[in-house]
Amino acid sequence: MQLDKLVNYHKAVGDPTRIRIISLLKKGPLHGQVIAYKLGLQPSTITHHISKLRDVGLVYQRRQGNIIYFYLDSERLEYNSKAILNIGEESMENQDSKINDKDKLSIVKNFINNDGTLRQIPSQRKKKNVILAYLIRDLHQGKTYKEKDLNEYIKNYHEDYATIRRELIMQHFMYRQNGEYELNPKEMWPVTF
Repeated sequence: MQLDKLVNYHKAVGDPTRIRIISLLKKGPLHGQVIAYKLGLQPSTITHHISKLRDVGLVYQRRQGNIIYFYLDSERLEYNSKAILNIGEESMENQDSKINDKDKLSIVKNFINNDGTLRQIPSQRKKKNVILAYLIRDLHQGKTYKEKDLNEYIKNYHEDYATIRRELIMQHFMYRQNGEYELNPKEMWPVTF
């Protein structure tokens, strides 16, 4: 799970009213008026909290006539709740770290030109992660990079710096906060180079 999504999830559920709403919705779908009545709150307050839960994907809605019912996505709740335990762990679906050095070098040879630039961004996740690890090998742990500086660094390898920057975040190589970027601990990386 992407680190900033994990943080946003915990911020969203870190509110007593939202936990109470989740508890109510575990028993089945409800509309806003019923939730407000059961919790003794104003409907506008419920709307605010439901929108926070919807933003992190825990609640979705369906209209039946003139009434909107809110549903709890129990599977997502369970997945998100366990995600913090998987940080640094090798998951069953993520076997990238098992790529041997010979295969990594072969992937780099296939995607990196003689001048060090990237021919294309691999579409296969395993290969993409090897290339991302290769591209950031000269960045330093503990150093904060401004977005502009990171973009310039990435442009040395490929013109589509925005896609590569997003992939670095999504694949847990880096995290972003207030427009600044920093490498995650290598234990969180799907593969090292």
